[in-house]
Amino acid sequence: MTRTHKDLDVWKKSIDFVTKIYKVTETFPKSEMYGLSSQIRRASVSIPSNIAEGSARKGKVEFKQFLYISLSSAAEVDTQLLISLNLGYLELSKYEDLGSQLETISKMLQGLIKSIDK
Repeated sequence: MTRTHKDLDVWKKSIDFVTKIYKVTETFPKSEMYGLSSQIRRASVSIPSNIAEGSARKGKVEFKQFLYISLSSAAEVDTQLLISLNLGYLELSKYEDLGSQLETISKMLQGLIKSIDK
């Protein structure tokens, strides 16, 4: 049986994270529909999407490149979560919960990148 991106724990966790981001951004002001809400959703969707695209590539170098893009998207989401907190769109507890999940995903991505180098 061929392994796919769906077998990767980091992909599974990032899919769960995206679902939570969509739910939390539903509570953002309507004025942010095409602003911060849209941006944080697109950046979070980029995380599992690039894991999937990279895993479908033939070479390790390409896979690693897409994992770095996922890692960059995670950093972007981290920044957007802080902005959301500062603007009062997120409660501190929700910010900490999402931030913790994002940190786990980032560490898993870093670990996967290192494992490819071996």
